[in-house]
Amino acid sequence: MQTIPLTIAYHNIKWPLENGLFFPFTVARLDLLHPVISGNKSFKLKYNLLKVLEEKKEGIITMGGAYSNHLCATAFACYQQGLSSVGIIRGEVMEPLNNTLAFCKAHGMQLLPVNRADYDSYSKAVNFIKEQYRHLLFVPEGGNNYEGFLGCTEILAAVPEADSYTHILCSMGTGTTFKGIAAAAKAHQTVIGIPALKIKETEQELFLQQHAHVKTEATTKVLFQFAGAGYARTTQEQFNFMNLFYTKTGIPTDIVYTGKLMQAVTALAEQSFFYESCSVLLIHSGGLQGNNSLPAGTLLF
Repeated sequence: MQTIPLTIAYHNIKWPLENGLFFPFTVARLDLLHPVISGNKSFKLKYNLLKVLEEKKEGIITMGGAYSNHLCATAFACYQQGLSSVGIIRGEVMEPLNNTLAFCKAHGMQLLPVNRADYDSYSKAVNFIKEQYRHLLFVPEGGNNYEGFLGCTEILAAVPEADSYTHILCSMGTGTTFKGIAAAAKAHQTVIGIPALKIKETEQELFLQQHAHVKTEATTKVLFQFAGAGYARTTQEQFNFMNLFYTKTGIPTDIVYTGKLMQAVTALAEQSFFYESCSVLLIHSGGLQGNNSLPAGTLLF
């Protein structure tokens, strides 16, 4: 069983602002936990893998897109434990396989494509597949179930002096990590989610109900204005920032989640969002394998 280190490495950063001052913040390097089961995936899979054993299942069946970090982590974790894995893939599976799906297949994951219109945990097509694989534990996309949430409640406990921070920021996809962190945060803390998805203003309230509703002592906020071009969509401006951030900090980020997170916190600092006595913690949730979809030389790392 994959073990998670008791203490997560962290980097203290002083980011130069346009006014000549420096904005200090800390990055918790979950991306360094494991070369494949990196970032929040270690936490999301922990209790799902235990549930496989408890329910005497033979492995995991889960869902994801063609560049899913979750699929890679699940395939490798199951391979490592001698378990079976099946991935329900959004859209067509084209040959030759991209790096993500090729990695999954090489580590024993069976790939089952589903039309985008049918790509839903409760669709007729997906339910039919799940019935054929009842010997496997079904884990929703991104590890978004109670077991995934439970694992994410343990993230802050592994960050040195996590209680000392006034603000904690993380990326949001399914919202599992955000909810886990918020559930563990203290009353004096504010947990801020930065969605990677571009959410229309008319749909933001529904997003909050589905992805950010959690019982917590902390204050929670979701800032929708940093999604850029949208989920997994990139711009040259984003690449430029990711390269700049790496040059100044030595920390690599990914094109879907953490690149936007770092861009968000630096923009907020420029806007004087944080007061002078704030202490800010960013959760680096990993996912760097997604950068493999880019042409060589796009990023400096």
